[in-house]
Amino acid sequence: MALLKFKDITKMDKKLVEGKLKELKLALTKAYVTANKANAKTKEIKRAIARLITYSTSLKREKLETKK
Repeated sequence: MALLKFKDITKMDKKLVEGKLKELKLALTKAYVTANKANAKTKEIKRAIARLITYSTSLKREKLETKK
């Protein structure tokens, strides 16, 4: 799995970000099933999920600020 960087996330549209988030959550579940303990793969997936959530939260905040 390739490293998902924040600058790559900013180039994605909202639907693609949501789809990627669902995909990564499924991959994390599969990684937990195959491994008994956390490894480098699960750590990388968790970081990518955190980046996607952070980006989507910042978009929501910007949207709310523009409405005010």
